[in-house]
Amino acid sequence: MISTVLTSGVGMLRTTRAWQRLFPMLKQPEHPISTSATARKNQSFTYVVVGAGSSGCVLANRLSENPNDAVLLLEAGPRDLFLNSTRLSWKIHMPAALTYNLCDEKYNWYYHTTAQKHMDNRVMYWPRGRVWGGSSSLNAMVYIRGHAEDYDRWQQEGATGWDYEHCLPYFKKAQSHELGASQYRGGDGPLHVSRGKTNHPLHHAFLEAGQQAGYPFTDDMNGYQQEGVGWMDMTIHKGKRWSTASAYLRPAMTRPNLKTEVQCLTTKVLFEGTKAVGVEYIQNGEKKKVYAEKEVVLSGGAINSPQLLMLSGIGNADDLKKLDIPVVAHLPGVGSNLQDHLEIYVQQECTQPITLYKAQQPIPMVKIGLEWLLKFTGYGATNHLETGGFIRSRPGVTHPDIQFHFLPTQVIDHGRINPKLEAYQVHVGPMRSTSIGWLKLKTASPLDHPIIEPNYMSTDIDVWEFRQCVKLSREIFAQKAFDKFRGQEALPGSHVQSDKDIDAFVRAKADTAYHPSCTCKMGQPSDPTAVVDADTRVIGVENLRVVDASIMPSIVSGNLNAPTIMMAEKAADAIKGVPPLRETNVPVYRPSSLETQR
Repeated sequence: MISTVLTSGVGMLRTTRAWQRLFPMLKQPEHPISTSATARKNQSFTYVVVGAGSSGCVLANRLSENPNDAVLLLEAGPRDLFLNSTRLSWKIHMPAALTYNLCDEKYNWYYHTTAQKHMDNRVMYWPRGRVWGGSSSLNAMVYIRGHAEDYDRWQQEGATGWDYEHCLPYFKKAQSHELGASQYRGGDGPLHVSRGKTNHPLHHAFLEAGQQAGYPFTDDMNGYQQEGVGWMDMTIHKGKRWSTASAYLRPAMTRPNLKTEVQCLTTKVLFEGTKAVGVEYIQNGEKKKVYAEKEVVLSGGAINSPQLLMLSGIGNADDLKKLDIPVVAHLPGVGSNLQDHLEIYVQQECTQPITLYKAQQPIPMVKIGLEWLLKFTGYGATNHLETGGFIRSRPGVTHPDIQFHFLPTQVIDHGRINPKLEAYQVHVGPMRSTSIGWLKLKTASPLDHPIIEPNYMSTDIDVWEFRQCVKLSREIFAQKAFDKFRGQEALPGSHVQSDKDIDAFVRAKADTAYHPSCTCKMGQPSDPTAVVDADTRVIGVENLRVVDASIMPSIVSGNLNAPTIMMAEKAADAIKGVPPLRETNVPVYRPSSLETQR
């Protein structure tokens, strides 16, 4: 994450008091609101979508394609513009400036986990998007779909119709890849996807070293063959971040049947019995209600969507009663099944002054920023995560379970601290960890963040896989391709050698890869842990859906933004009653032998 190219210390939204400043009327008596038939009709839409993030922007676009359907999109944060003007915010839209987004209270929910008992009792920082585009306006812009087996596993887990044959067409429908359409790539979708342009020698060294270590080269890790090392795709278009706000929302804004509201905190779903009829929200210090003639769709993400369900009376009945929240539906799966990717940084000093260390000094930063502002080119126009890879940790694993992101610089504390030396690194972590967590309401107030318990590193296999991550990263960095660049190991350091030492390093330094998911699990209504059915409808109530990363039955083997956009595309067809797309007999790479690791 070379966003430190333009990073300085920026204050963050840290306290409930800050939320009270934004929504001062939340704990005051509710303003009288007429619920007469006439008033309700004036505040009524066909669909109300809560959350203008990676999925909500997609839904707003697709559901408003029918001019007879009125769509309201609610977002707790601001537009992705500069001072609410028509100018795009450079903090968001300059790819290399992404750390600003992680540090800016204007755009960030600023979540924290509980103290992690298997991680030296560390409290982990979880930035999540609170702006048009959601976390697609904060993320590292890496476009990775996951493996075909992830989606076939979803089907086995009860998400009928979400196997690879049914998901691939929606990946393609969303995408416009700069290399053109193929059996695996889309050519004319709203989401522009590109490859890196820097041609940096350290990226070439990483690709060569990976092959020297025995891993194959893949020319498209989102296509036929995920396994191996290769060039990574990114959601960058003409030098600018291509969030879902840019891809889906902004092109639809001219439609008279689409209305958007920002700076509004949705506080609960309104019900008549078990039928969702609208939502309540706070905007400019005023409580408001809006109604949905057909459906309410929650797209707040893996934290906000389960939180809003519980605030609305949907969740574990015992937990809700303790907070005096009237129970609408007992769904104990709400907030459970929390899954995330952890990653560690393995860093190597570079003996040549070719990393991005000098680019992060004041004068070069200004030059980079000016070139980007004038031409949208140069080091400001990329996320610098241009190469990566997927490998298997051990024999017998049917598809890759370790992911690499290579970066020709050093990252410290989510990029909030500038690099200390010339170095390069890999972000590396297991893709299918077995540690499962949960989140619950802290209080009945929408202002209070929920209790987030990811339960990291709570199983022995997760500990073992992280040892492999460190050992296999070191092995790649030890290859001949890095001989002319390799200095001392900066992290974990040459003193960390034994399994015990590696385990201690992981406990002290591993951090989130920003992929919370699975807290409103999709499955069969007979599954007591399921929250939504295969059509994304909340089980046990009517006219309410959840569409975002929270409904994944299990986490996929890769970054989550591309799968979340795919899910929203597929869910939009389900909401509109359109028959699902399907592509059969699409070939997928299988290792020539499962008896060897490589």
